[in-house]
Amino acid sequence: MLRLSGWCARTALLYLGAGFLLGALMLFQKGVPIDPALLRLLPLHIEVALVGWTMQLAMGIAFWILPRFSRGPSHGNLMLGWLAYILLNVGVLSAGLGQWLGAPPIIPLLGRVIEMLAAVSFILHAWPRIKPIGT
Repeated sequence: MLRLSGWCARTALLYLGAGFLLGALMLFQKGVPIDPALLRLLPLHIEVALVGWTMQLAMGIAFWILPRFSRGPSHGNLMLGWLAYILLNVGVLSAGLGQWLGAPPIIPLLGRVIEMLAAVSFILHAWPRIKPIGT
């Protein structure tokens, strides 16, 4: 397994754990009220669970499993892969924490733009590794 895939999978598992923890805190708050501010964790919980966990895991598996059509162990341009990994994490943290902390709306918006740039970087990395059927 590529080092990049391993880092993506580990980071995805961290996001999964954080998503479970945030969800559990909000659920506990509904049953045993402690602090109403815990319910404000919802945007962070959604960002961490949906984008942080699922996208990170999907990208990590795709980095590892997409076919290689050149001879040798080439996995494409790994710099684009690492860029996608870094941008996705910066975007998740910016969008999630920005919404939770009540930052100006530009901060979560920038986080979303950074996540989009991560997707573009991932596509640029993966595109040469995908071939039409029968070619």
